[in-house]
Amino acid sequence: MFVAGRIYRDGRAAEPVDLDQSREWTFDRGDFVWIGLVEPREKELRILADRFGLHPLAIEHALSEHRLPKLETYGDQLFVVARTASLTGQEMSYGETAIFVGRQFIITVRHGSERTHADLRQRLETFPEGMRSGVAYVLHAVLDYVVDGYGPVIEAIEEEVLSLEGRVLDVPLSKDDVRVIFAYRRQLARFGRMLQPTLEVSARLQHLDLPCVEPALKPYFRDVEDHVRRVAGRVEGLRDVLRSVFEIGLLMEQQRQSVVTRKLAAWAAILAIPTAIAGVYGMNFEYMPELHLRYGYYVVLICMLTICGLLYLRFKRIEWL
Repeated sequence: MFVAGRIYRDGRAAEPVDLDQSREWTFDRGDFVWIGLVEPREKELRILADRFGLHPLAIEHALSEHRLPKLETYGDQLFVVARTASLTGQEMSYGETAIFVGRQFIITVRHGSERTHADLRQRLETFPEGMRSGVAYVLHAVLDYVVDGYGPVIEAIEEEVLSLEGRVLDVPLSKDDVRVIFAYRRQLARFGRMLQPTLEVSARLQHLDLPCVEPALKPYFRDVEDHVRRVAGRVEGLRDVLRSVFEIGLLMEQQRQSVVTRKLAAWAAILAIPTAIAGVYGMNFEYMPELHLRYGYYVVLICMLTICGLLYLRFKRIEWL
């Protein structure tokens, strides 16, 4: 679907454009057109391919889903694929933004991405000094916009992880907590695998001699690379925290089991003495100590209670109870 299209002259928005093949677009030197599409049909991309000479392989890639970001060169044109991310519950979903870049055009094609480029376009149009730099500046802005979208995803996961970390010392990890930990670890591992090629794309745009990217604009892509590295560092830190939360949960559970085991052992030792005495007097022998004394029963009970009390104090002192 065609979303927006506009020609930019001297860094400022000029007349809008559409996919009407009968209309001619006129460009002066330094002008460029920025066209945005969402989930386009093949027919729409074919129209743009005929108008701008897009490579057939680039069209094919823009219509299919990619697993990882990529950068390809077709003659004097660039084709860039960036991956967007969003979080629903504990599941991360990914979209894709394919970008065609030529000397006087940039075409963005979004698949599965909920974030529109309307606010980005509006923000860039208020900064004509940057837009005068041409299509490479818009390419940098789109990539930076995609990477900035990773921030809310990471922050949402951080909140959940810190919540788990805060209560693991007081409450044992439940089955649901363990399920959440492994879900986030799996999602972060996949996210980390996606960030590495994003770093490679930004590094190539920064260091290689590529068409449509002027040397003066290469530092802008260094800024994108720095943003991706910061996100990658946060992802790795979250994976370490999740690993620590799980390990601490196991250690705390082992400690609780150890406490229970010590208490059971202590109570078993305390009850062993009266059990043995009661067992002996339950044998019904005729000649036994204190058997015929008037207060013999009470003497035996007192002895049993005294021994149990001494053992209780002993175990209490060594914190087994």
